[in-house]
Amino acid sequence: MIAEVLLVLAGHDSSLFPTDHSLNPSFAPLLHPGEQQSLEALGLIASRYRKIKTVSTRLSRSSSRSICALCATLNNILRNEYDSLVVQTEAKILSRDANFVAGGSFVPLSSLRATFSEWDAPLAALVSLVEDLEAKKHSRPGPLIDMLLARSHTGIHRVADILSRLSIAVQRVWRTQLTAFLVHGSISNVDPLVSENYTLLDGSIPSCVSAQSRESIAYVGRAIATVKAAKWQKQLPQSLTIAHTSLLENVLPEDQHAFDLVIFQIRTNVSEWLWLNVLTQKDVEDAVESLANYFLLRNGEFSLSVIREIERLKLSRLTLRSGPTSMIRDQDLNLALLRASLGTTAQHDPALAHLRFSLPSGPLRPLLPSLANTAPIPPASPSASSNPPGLDHDLFTSHLLGTPLTLTYTVAWPLDLFLHPADLSAYAGLFSYLSALRKTHVRVQSCWTSLSNAQRARRRWTGLGEGGTAEDLELRSRSLRCGWGIVRDMEWFLATLLGYLMMDVVDVEFRKLKELLVQKVSAAVDTSPETLPIPSTTTSLDFTTLRAIHTTYLDRLLTGCLLTNSALMSILRPILDICERFVAQVGRWGGDVLPALLFEGSLKGGDEKVGAMVKERWLIVAEINETLQKTLDSFFEQLSMSISQQPFTTAADASKSVIMNASVTNHTTFNVNVSRGAKGLDGGVGEVRRHVEHLLLRLDFNGGLSKRRDSAAQTTDILRDLT
Repeated sequence: MIAEVLLVLAGHDSSLFPTDHSLNPSFAPLLHPGEQQSLEALGLIASRYRKIKTVSTRLSRSSSRSICALCATLNNILRNEYDSLVVQTEAKILSRDANFVAGGSFVPLSSLRATFSEWDAPLAALVSLVEDLEAKKHSRPGPLIDMLLARSHTGIHRVADILSRLSIAVQRVWRTQLTAFLVHGSISNVDPLVSENYTLLDGSIPSCVSAQSRESIAYVGRAIATVKAAKWQKQLPQSLTIAHTSLLENVLPEDQHAFDLVIFQIRTNVSEWLWLNVLTQKDVEDAVESLANYFLLRNGEFSLSVIREIERLKLSRLTLRSGPTSMIRDQDLNLALLRASLGTTAQHDPALAHLRFSLPSGPLRPLLPSLANTAPIPPASPSASSNPPGLDHDLFTSHLLGTPLTLTYTVAWPLDLFLHPADLSAYAGLFSYLSALRKTHVRVQSCWTSLSNAQRARRRWTGLGEGGTAEDLELRSRSLRCGWGIVRDMEWFLATLLGYLMMDVVDVEFRKLKELLVQKVSAAVDTSPETLPIPSTTTSLDFTTLRAIHTTYLDRLLTGCLLTNSALMSILRPILDICERFVAQVGRWGGDVLPALLFEGSLKGGDEKVGAMVKERWLIVAEINETLQKTLDSFFEQLSMSISQQPFTTAADASKSVIMNASVTNHTTFNVNVSRGAKGLDGGVGEVRRHVEHLLLRLDFNGGLSKRRDSAAQTTDILRDLT
């Protein structure tokens, strides 16, 4: 009987257990209850073992390399550990080992039960594993590795050890495919990691791989595969390929920190090689020039034309009652972009083909449903301390069209080696901010023109006065003077702010970037014997230095444009809303603050009073004027406080590029590159502070704001009369 029990444990069928692990009823009267229980426990172990072997045999025929590797490793573990335990137990019984044979002639079933009890939990875990695999719940390598790693985190040592070895086997197969793609740019025909356009497939990467490493894997693999497919003159050197293969062979994705270090090192090496052999200096300069022209509004005539085209599109599409053309879609905006380029320097610019407008919230319809979801932005308190600096790209995106509108730039290879999605997001935020200011400024100027035309037409009949009757003569004069004062203050503030942004920030920083790139390149190619030797730290422009220079450039733009100061932005947005409100109000009044001379009061009749409409408009104009002056004072005060309180750094990196975020992985090298590459562009906190001081001097050129603030402080001093 003992021999038959050992055969059952080895995976053979027996009449002792006709179905699964249930003992044959004919043997039950012959056995002690304890022996019966021991036999059923051994039968359960044997049943689980047979099921694992059967399912593993079927799964080994799978087309998935990961599943085949797991089954092979599982069979190897069972053969080396479980099967060997059965053979060793039989050998000890035959040799009459005292641990198994009692009195030299009797083998208790309890000793066999105790020997194989260590496989109760492992076999139960493995049965659950193969059942899930057979149900194809984890057929892709990513979820399979995740599942194995999750199940290996258990308190049972033998279960954790077996599942960990299975996970390592699957990870090694996955690492082989990763090496083929990451080092050689080749894609497997069976269970590939990426698609034909080199985008990572769902389930191809385990979740233990960070998002940064995922992006780097796709970036490096696509770059190498594209270079090979294009049959470039220079291919990746064999020494670098061998080094990368060696690095990958020493890590597994479960060790996230070490794996991220290796992926970052490979990306850095490939980026440096691509910069020296594929991505040229002219490509970078053209891209930077295009982004500055269209996103930073350095092409002034084109930016104004875009604003006019969007306004024309709103009038033509959103004033119709119904129909298929009574909405604004992405393609309508892109067509307006092309129309805006006609007659400008951008008409024949090939970079214009990379620009696209997108509506994240979908098409815009005449009833403007998006306004219902737009909450008003409360003005910040002047005395409140500035919030931690942060960049809110959505603050000005809806100003140009009335619904969120984003300008995107299509980046093709190999330019995406230099420009990352986070960089383009920062540029989009700058475009929304600058275009909102420019659009409001244009509308205020048009309001100035309409007021001037209306007053010129009125003076033909009134001479030097404003006309009207004795009842409303003074009120008409006050209303008109207040309206002109509002337009003057709006025009002055917006012109001053735009002048500061475009001349003191955008133009200055762009010129510094261009000069620095030219200096780096000329230093790298200048080998004249008459020139003094240049230190090795400044003789070349490598890829890491280029990325650091561009990151510093973006960071200084965001900081100089005040976008990183959330307190200032929360005040500036209401100022723009006030300007838009006043311009729209004047437009509804027919382009003038005052009603027409014969519009009211020509004949007294009923309850109508002469000057009622003038008084109504005066109340609206006075309220707008008071609100505008308060917000302007708040802006000036907050700007003054920011010099001493607001740190002139961004809370998050402008580009959040891989090189910047992963600087901890190569700390020494990166610090050297940043210091040598960005010191020509980054003059420190003092220069950024001087930018803000320039704006303060522009806003307070005649001392108007500072004197008004001082006078207001004196009038509110409750102890002034007691001194």
